[in-house]
Amino acid sequence: MNLRGIVAVSGRPGLYKLVGQNKAGYVLEGLDAQKVKIVASISSTKLASLEDITIYGEEEDLKLVDVLANIAAVKGEVPDAKADAAVLRALFVDVAPAHDQDKVYTSDMKKIVTWFHLLKDLPLFSEEAPAGLEGQEAPKADDKVDKKAKAATKPANAKAPSKAAQPAKKVNMTSKKGV
Repeated sequence: MNLRGIVAVSGRPGLYKLVGQNKAGYVLEGLDAQKVKIVASISSTKLASLEDITIYGEEEDLKLVDVLANIAAVKGEVPDAKADAAVLRALFVDVAPAHDQDKVYTSDMKKIVTWFHLLKDLPLFSEEAPAGLEGQEAPKADDKVDKKAKAATKPANAKAPSKAAQPAKKVNMTSKKGV
């Protein structure tokens, strides 16, 4: 499941795809049928990537990606988010048996089921996540080594361009008298 670039925006319902970024904020496109594009302010809006969201567990937190994959593997019909709280609790006992039942509220379950219904028909739901890119945007150390290796392989006899090859600078020959 590839959820890279899919975010939840605080204060807004639904999920959004991160399209880009400009000076004013993040450019987001809604995943619902309307495909609304919005610009969320960098300073006042909180974005949560679905790859980074975890659910409270009894011993350790559970990744949302794993819970969504377990929901997809459920045999039969996945209940709607408006289903009874007991139905949602029973679903979560099946798909996330190690979740902390005291800390995971029914509202959290409703939100996760709503997100599942938004994502299940998208092609990114069935494609694999890129290998080795688990939430890391920084360049790899190998990239730095490659740049140093390229600099080291530069020929020793390569010189800076001579002054004769550079265009002559224009000099302002006018003078102001009486200033």
